[in-house]
Amino acid sequence: MDISALFTLSYGLYVIGSFKEDRLNGQIANAVMQVTADPSRIAVAINRSELTNQFIKSSGCMSICVLAETADMPFIGHFGFKSGRDIDKFASKEYHLTPSGCPCPKDHILACLELKVESSVEVDTHTLFIAELTHCELTGEGTPMTYSYYQEVLRGKTPPTAPSFKAPAKPVSEKQEEEKTMKKYVCTVCGYVYDPEAGDPDGGIAPGTAFEDIPEDWVCPVCGVGKDQFTEE
Repeated sequence: MDISALFTLSYGLYVIGSFKEDRLNGQIANAVMQVTADPSRIAVAINRSELTNQFIKSSGCMSICVLAETADMPFIGHFGFKSGRDIDKFASKEYHLTPSGCPCPKDHILACLELKVESSVEVDTHTLFIAELTHCELTGEGTPMTYSYYQEVLRGKTPPTAPSFKAPAKPVSEKQEEEKTMKKYVCTVCGYVYDPEAGDPDGGIAPGTAFEDIPEDWVCPVCGVGKDQFTEE
């Protein structure tokens, strides 16, 4: 079998929210699909090891929050690469609750859907939830994010057609040549690419700083792991 054929399947990108007692949690998911129109039924697959999976099974409901292309990697990393077992993901985010009490972030979200779970099937590593749509609302304007956009645009690559693309100046000075040849490093956990030319200003790393010169206590701005989890691109 040519497994690369699976890469042609398309997905969206969503924040899935739920609750258990007085605790809220949310995570990033892409396996979401509307399966019937009237009545509206939606299928959502969540890894069985995820805290959100436990919360959905406890509360019997969930929210689907449609991500916009305005969402950046720190926002996606907050919900996608950090665990609700370690942090309260909504403590630092503005959000509102659906009628049943499921959380939905206010930023970078185009629509919020509330679902009531009707049935579920354990499918190896994931639980497939079949749920009824009980509430929905538009919360923003823009373009829904696809998984291909997340992979191709947000992983540190800027295409020549993008407004932010910067072609190297000519002639190239000795200093520019040195910066140009500095190597990029990739986070093995979330895929964030550290580009020495851009640095990490929000993390206190100035543009032009080689990866080797970054302080040892610096962490990935997306998922929070240390330098030892980075490899040369």
